[in-house]
Amino acid sequence: MRTPLPVLVGIAATAVVSLVLPFVLDRGGLALYIDVALTACVVVGISLLMGFAGQVSLGQAVFFAVGGYTAAMLVLSDVPALVGLVVAPLAAGVLALLLGIPLLRLHGHHLAFATIAMHLIFLVVVRQFDSLGGSVGLMGIPALSVGSVDLADHQSMALVSLGVLALVMLVAHNVVASRPGRALRALATSETAAESAGVPVGRYKLLVFALSGAFAGLAGGVWAYYVGYLSPGMFPVSMSITFVVMAAVGGMGSIWGALFGTVLVKVIVSYLGTLGTASGMPDYAPAVLSYAVYGLLLIGVLLFLPHGVVPELRDRTARWFGRGRPAPSAGDTQNGPEPDAAAAEPEPSRPAARP
Repeated sequence: MRTPLPVLVGIAATAVVSLVLPFVLDRGGLALYIDVALTACVVVGISLLMGFAGQVSLGQAVFFAVGGYTAAMLVLSDVPALVGLVVAPLAAGVLALLLGIPLLRLHGHHLAFATIAMHLIFLVVVRQFDSLGGSVGLMGIPALSVGSVDLADHQSMALVSLGVLALVMLVAHNVVASRPGRALRALATSETAAESAGVPVGRYKLLVFALSGAFAGLAGGVWAYYVGYLSPGMFPVSMSITFVVMAAVGGMGSIWGALFGTVLVKVIVSYLGTLGTASGMPDYAPAVLSYAVYGLLLIGVLLFLPHGVVPELRDRTARWFGRGRPAPSAGDTQNGPEPDAAAAEPEPSRPAARP
């Protein structure tokens, strides 16, 4: 199906703005830019997992952490940083594959609870290994470098994060546009019908789970190089829930929706966090404002835009132009299951990046 001209213009404009921003933002803006780009990588994976495979995961922060710890341990062992960025998504993807074999036998809230349990077990295990820094964490993680080129500055890391996000979105788009992607769309519509049509439902669910884990692991590896420090306390269950909220706001099964949802939530929370620390505001104001953002956005979307912001806007725009409701395009479908409403806790403050 041909991509409408307004969509192409929007994609081009997004690409241009994304490339220009690293050269005009100040340090605080670049930190938010990097946070948005890396978080969006995780949210794209969740959007595919929940929007196509119909699997609810509240433990994706585990794979984000595994990628970070893998990259950190390798670079601390004098392995080149680029090798760490290759191994990080592989390690997270393989772990997701192994965990998915028993976990994906579950469905709905049973799977959601199981992934939360997986997350809690991971946090306990990491704290027991001194080689992983225990409860204190890993400190002194070297910055990303390629040969003799140091990429530690904020602008360079912003461009690296943008490149990683572009790679993730490209891979996700190609997967959705492929023959397995068409089978995934059938799976999202009706698992029973897809199975009757000969679609290997279990295999595709497992592969999407592994792919979403690999996306999170890649983002986690870049983040570890950026912040230079990792500890179990950086990866609470609330982080995984926040990822799901972003995917639900943007639109489950929509690659661009994942990006939009991440940008919207991160920018609003960042602004309200600054507002909450203003003179005269109570200490608990930032946390309360974050709760309000997650709750109100999720409730508002579920009530008024049940398929998510981007799919609903696309459909309404198509109706305005007299085209009727379009069929789902590659990488952007609204036929996945509606997200479960979850009360999201705010993420803890991430550590400041290197000076």
